[in-house]
Amino acid sequence: MPTSRSYRDACGMARALDVVGERWALLVIRELLLVPQRFSDLRHALPNASSNLLADRLRELEQRGVIHRRLLVPTAGPQVYELTEWGRKLEPVVLALSDWGIDAPSPPEPTSLSATSVLIFWRGHARPDPDAPPIVCHLDLDGSVWTVRAESGKFEVQSGEPATADISLRTDPKTLSSLLADPASLDAALAEGGVGLVGDPLALKRLLYVG
Repeated sequence: MPTSRSYRDACGMARALDVVGERWALLVIRELLLVPQRFSDLRHALPNASSNLLADRLRELEQRGVIHRRLLVPTAGPQVYELTEWGRKLEPVVLALSDWGIDAPSPPEPTSLSATSVLIFWRGHARPDPDAPPIVCHLDLDGSVWTVRAESGKFEVQSGEPATADISLRTDPKTLSSLLADPASLDAALAEGGVGLVGDPLALKRLLYVG
């Protein structure tokens, strides 16, 4: 059931945790940073959260004004969850917490890794060469399609297909995370079949560079 527990502390930090401090709440917010999501999308991204627990967190966040629901198409289609304007203000908090957590010990296997979390890391740590030619990548990641673009030293990740692409990459979140940690491992990943690539491998390696 949704919780109404409170720290009963007037400090802004305590009041924030009254709103988003319950287990899984911040991970739900992370998953909504890039694109609205259906309940089934969130279940797939957070496989260790039960359906009932996830439903409770969503109800709490909605009741507290952090997220809201809407139809994907105004008059029909599936219902999706997205951040409100107030909820969107949590983005720098979530990103800072993610960067801080990289130095924490890794959890024991088996672990999950969502597409959103890898894309957020890639977007935040990519270091494209401002003098290099622009690169547009059609990315099929865990069954969803994204546009990844590096141009004039800027790096963008957007949901949906690009109008045109220089390279096309198909992979899963854990493999992409490994490639970001070591772009030189791309050749082995291609040979093993964990990555599908159409286009120049050297262009992808430039895109994978993070600092």
